[in-house]
Amino acid sequence: MAQRKSKKSKGKGSLSALIVAVLLAGAYYFFFQEEEAAPTRDGLIPVELVKTIDGDTIKIMYEGKETNIRYLLIDTPETNHPRLGKQPFGEEAKRRNQELMNSGKLEIELDIGQKYDKYGRLLAYIYIDGESVQEKLLSEGLARVAYVYPPNTRHLDEYEKVQNEAKKKGVGIWTLEDYATDRGFDSDTYPVKSESSSKPDMKKPSTQPIEQFANCTELRKVYPTGVKKGHPAYSERMDGDKDGVACEPR
Repeated sequence: MAQRKSKKSKGKGSLSALIVAVLLAGAYYFFFQEEEAAPTRDGLIPVELVKTIDGDTIKIMYEGKETNIRYLLIDTPETNHPRLGKQPFGEEAKRRNQELMNSGKLEIELDIGQKYDKYGRLLAYIYIDGESVQEKLLSEGLARVAYVYPPNTRHLDEYEKVQNEAKKKGVGIWTLEDYATDRGFDSDTYPVKSESSSKPDMKKPSTQPIEQFANCTELRKVYPTGVKKGHPAYSERMDGDKDGVACEPR
């Protein structure tokens, strides 16, 4: 009789252990699967937007005070520069940036290098609902990769890939030949028509007797050996080596 009770007891114990094991396995699967399905990104700092300034600058509340943020590794055309004025696609970049800023949760990411630029602006990568704003502007042809100062280059490779795709598609700033350069945006060749329009005028203002060519290929059709400084067709932007001769044969 005692032996039977012992067997029953062992059977109940085994069943209980099995149930506990199944429950633990289910809990483990639930929690770890949830973690994999919704990963969190380290280093993203939630911030409050104060206002959008232009295509690559915003004002936020940071560490208890209003702070301007300059987007790392990209550059958008100007909207109200004291020297350059309003540039083609500057207003479009600002409007798109403003749309993104008002579309979700704003977070910033800092890099390991210089934290502020010479104007006192915080340098950061910008995210809306976890998606890169820099990549969005680059993909739509509203920004170029620029101001690359190591070691603040964490996302440089990704940005360059996105920019190359935009170039291939010929969108935004890439619809204007030689507009986006390593030195910035060429406002001389593509000045904005008026304050109310950001569509470019393809010709320079005729305030002086000069000849205009979009690039060296066009210039060489008229002047095969290039032109020297002082010539009506000479332009510094076409004098890459700064030797006083634009578009000389290579």
